[in-house]
Amino acid sequence: MGWRLKKTIVMVGMMGAGKTAVGTVVARVLGVPFRDSDDEIVKAAAMTIPEIFERDGEAFFRARESEVLARLLRGAPCVLSTGGGAFLAEGNRRMIAERGVSVWLKADLDVLWARVRHKTHRPLLRTANPRETLAQLLAARAPVYAEAQLIVTSEASLPVDEMATRVIAALADLPDVLERT
Repeated sequence: MGWRLKKTIVMVGMMGAGKTAVGTVVARVLGVPFRDSDDEIVKAAAMTIPEIFERDGEAFFRARESEVLARLLRGAPCVLSTGGGAFLAEGNRRMIAERGVSVWLKADLDVLWARVRHKTHRPLLRTANPRETLAQLLAARAPVYAEAQLIVTSEASLPVDEMATRVIAALADLPDVLERT
C-alpha cells in the first residue's frame, strides 16, 4: 500500500528547519522526486547563492526564485524545498496555494541556531551577531510562515524519519493532496 501525490508539497520555513532533510525523506516515502529551489537557481545561474547575492543583490535572487517556483509548480507533483525567504513574497504564497500545499517546518530559535551556526554559506547571517540576526529573521518571518496550509513542529530530539512521518500524517488529513493506492 502506497500513496499517490496529487499536488506538489512545498516545504517552507527558516534556514535550519530541516526542509531539505525532511523533504528528501517525504519524497522517498511517497515515491516522488525531491526538488530544491535553491539548487535549481544555482544550476540556472551557474553561481552560488552567496555569489548571486553579492553580484546581483537579493531582489534579483528573489525574482529568479519566483520563476523557479512557478516552473516547478507547473510540473509533475513533487516535494519542493524552498529557501527561507521564498514564502515571504505574496505572489509566491498565492502560487503555492493555487498549485500545491505549503508545509511550515516550525522550529524555535535554539533548534535553528544549533543547526546553522557553523554554516558559512548563509548570506543573511554574515553579520556581527548572526544569532541575533537569526532571531530577528525568525520574529519577522514567523507570522508569514503561519499562513502555510500545514504547520509541523520540528524538535531537536526528533529524527528526520519521524519528522517526515509527521508531515505525511498531516498531509493525509488534507483533501486532494494524498491518495492511498
